[in-house]
Amino acid sequence: MKQSPVRLPYEPVEAPVAPTNRRVLSKIRTRQKVLEAARGLFTERGYEAATIRDIARAAGMSTGAVFASFQDKSDLFEAILMEDFERVAEAMRAAAQKTLPVEEKLLELFAAGYGYYLNNLPLLQATVAHSWVRPLTAELRARAAVKGLLGIVGDALRDGARSGEIRQDFDVRLVSEMLWDVYLANYRRAVYDGWSLETLRARLADQITVLLGGLRTR
Repeated sequence: MKQSPVRLPYEPVEAPVAPTNRRVLSKIRTRQKVLEAARGLFTERGYEAATIRDIARAAGMSTGAVFASFQDKSDLFEAILMEDFERVAEAMRAAAQKTLPVEEKLLELFAAGYGYYLNNLPLLQATVAHSWVRPLTAELRARAAVKGLLGIVGDALRDGARSGEIRQDFDVRLVSEMLWDVYLANYRRAVYDGWSLETLRARLADQITVLLGGLRTR
């Protein structure tokens, strides 16, 4: 009679992967493959020219598999934008941890955003174009993501107020939004005028100085 192999007490026993877990993992892998393929095509061709059929072909799967993970092309594009927001937020948070005067800290955290997007300018250009026609639900998700980034800017301003560099009696939200608007506006220079990271930093440094001029305590 065939006997089962004897296991020593200390030998680990590999637990079988449940069918449900395998399906979840497979779905995650499929979604990631679609996102990677879509990111490449959106970067190469822009939003309008990249079709779901092209994305499915680049991912090595059917269009049905794409629609199993995303409602439509807009939903897929928004998922990529949310990934970018998360990566930029992480870079900005890291920059904000540096012990620097308020103007330098603001410059560093915004430069972290420039550094990320300058490597993805075609995708950024597609993002700007798509932002004017995105559905309301997508716009609200984007605003929620931006709110998190504005919080990082606001924290840097509060640090400056606590250290006595700038006044404490100012509207943190308003100043944060003004700085953010200036930061975004400079991207047009990068897209259309070929501005480098160094040029963007120099311009933004001057803009921050002007915007915080009225808040200086010394």
